[in-house]
Amino acid sequence: MAVMNYAAAAAASLKAAMQADASVVALGEDLGRGGIFGQYRGLLEDFGPERIIDTPISEATIVGAAVGMALTGLKPVVEMRVIDFALCAMDEIVNQAAKNRFMFGGQGRVPAVIRMPIGIWSASAAQHSQSLESWFAHVPGLVVLAPSTPQDNYSLLQAALQCGDPVAYFEHKELWATEGEVDATQRVDIGRARILREGRDLTIVSWSKAAIWSAEAAAQLANHGIEAEVIDLRTLWPWDRETVFTSARKTGCVLIVHEAVQVAGFGAEIAATLAEEGMAKVARLGGPRVPVGYAPLLEAEVRVTPDRIVAKAKALLGR
Repeated sequence: MAVMNYAAAAAASLKAAMQADASVVALGEDLGRGGIFGQYRGLLEDFGPERIIDTPISEATIVGAAVGMALTGLKPVVEMRVIDFALCAMDEIVNQAAKNRFMFGGQGRVPAVIRMPIGIWSASAAQHSQSLESWFAHVPGLVVLAPSTPQDNYSLLQAALQCGDPVAYFEHKELWATEGEVDATQRVDIGRARILREGRDLTIVSWSKAAIWSAEAAAQLANHGIEAEVIDLRTLWPWDRETVFTSARKTGCVLIVHEAVQVAGFGAEIAATLAEEGMAKVARLGGPRVPVGYAPLLEAEVRVTPDRIVAKAKALLGR
């Protein structure tokens, strides 16, 4: 067990995977200097430029090359720097990587891990602060992961590299310095959520950094006599219905929290599924449908915070 931050955990996980499997390579901008968040630090020195590949500034080229690499037997880890830039490579992700296995009867597989950091990045404004995970959850053929802790960033990256299908891998732009214990032997299965806190009055379902805010909100709610159960999905597709359903049956109230714009966010899928099952009263809390402002006051207006989660939870419960 070692204590490391979220970025170092990712670098350690990728290093272990590259040591164990010579087919694992990484490509993208700024990898040679360790990545803009330090998530590739030291890997160029360990594996050389043939496996840690710096690329031109062309996201379509990066993902297109990775699809070709994957179809010839490699396992590429693709760095998009931030999810906002991945929009330049949507054809390659959606029409090439995600659909190849289906369109060619399983003759080709694209075991690529496409790293696309999500979330508000302080003072980075509208083109660097988006959470677009629902776009990728909507695409057949993609596995969608969103680790919230150093441990999960280590273990889920390992799982992503082993799953054999293209993975949309969402790290949060403001979690890189977050520290925690990491056990390199601990496995995290794709499709399994984690219960951060047990409760009986309310279920809060979340992921990525919003799961951390939800846990903080649950601690505040406890001071008001409300015991909230907090679930970190970790995997958006496939999402852990069993864990969510079990908690929903117990509490009868579910609040879904995400940093992404609330309109058509992935929380709507969870809410609709719960409504169809008729097992709980449901509410959502997400960002407003506006671009993220550069000015601190504007940015603060669109952030999901523990206080806002508390207020929404109390309103749902009628307290």
